Amino acid sequence: MIYLPTSTMSIKKILSIGLLIFVPISIAAESQHWGELVVFITSALAIVPLAIWLSTATEELAIVTGPAVGGLLNAVFGNATELIISLVALKAGLVDIVKASITGTIISNLLLAMGLSMFLGGLKYKEQEFKPIVAQVSGSSMTLAVIAILLPTMAFYSSSNSDLFAVEKLSIAVAVILIAVYVMTLLFSLKTHSYLYDVSLVELDVEATGHKPDVRLWLGVLVASTLAVAYESEMFVGVVETATQGLGLTPLFTGVILLPLVGGAAEYVTAVGVAIKNNMDLSVSVAMGSSLLVALLMAPMLVLVGYAIGQPMDLNFNPFEVVAVGVAVIVANLISLDGRSNWLEGVLLLATYLILAAAFYFLPI
Repeated sequence: MIYLPTSTMSIKKILSIGLLIFVPISIAAESQHWGELVVFITSALAIVPLAIWLSTATEELAIVTGPAVGGLLNAVFGNATELIISLVALKAGLVDIVKASITGTIISNLLLAMGLSMFLGGLKYKEQEFKPIVAQVSGSSMTLAVIAILLPTMAFYSSSNSDLFAVEKLSIAVAVILIAVYVMTLLFSLKTHSYLYDVSLVELDVEATGHKPDVRLWLGVLVASTLAVAYESEMFVGVVETATQGLGLTPLFTGVILLPLVGGAAEYVTAVGVAIKNNMDLSVSVAMGSSLLVALLMAPMLVLVGYAIGQPMDLNFNPFEVVAVGVAVIVANLISLDGRSNWLEGVLLLATYLILAAAFYFLPI
């Protein structure tokens, strides 16, 4: 379960309220035809606060519903923004960008979010500790996810006749297995071994003040923010290709680097905020948990939904994307093995992210 300290919430409030101004600006930009680049930038900035409100509503409802249902809520809505953007892009036929956003979200969570957390937390505290068992379980599951996306890619590039139908069937089979594995990880973390995930969180506001979240209010916020994210995503996806081409960016770089920065803002703020409060257990749980959700649930769901809506998507990724995800998983696993972190390890994660970002930017992939 993920509950946030007051200080982290104050950071999120500043961003969630301050950037809301871009919601009406983006709507005006589209209706008044201010240009695709303006719509692209303003809609991206508008999605950030909406994603934070969606995340906050989920956390508030999780407090009321208890650990089991709350954990399920976090699992379902934890990466709702990324899922909505991907679904809109998939519906528009931007399959390559959707695939790139999947690998990009995994990479950014493991390297950028965890790197920033360890670096900024390490500047304040000489050394921080977290439960290595959580990182090890997540790392093992992520290794399975890398193998799962590697096999269809290898099948496609090693086959002499490149049978697309066979790759599609393999992707569907792998997707079903990954979803089953994710259900098992939920059972493991919420039921049979929930004590391993009882991270020593800071006191909840509900405990400290006796305040109980208003269920109707936060349900309304959850629905409204979800609908608003979907609306802004329609605008964002509608101009993403032409706007990024005008900036000289490839679809691969857009999907791997830009989209995760837009959709994952809430996770980054949360992970960094709790790390600064010396709660690396929660920070690592947020970063690795989000990556796990994307790899084992979101990606296979998109495969199945794609076939259902007539926009088939397989798990045949660009080979460089597979290599990049593999590098991210290996580096994150090695650094988190001992259950300790410092600012230098954060620098190493950030440096790996920047190297991969530069590779995606400069190489004509």
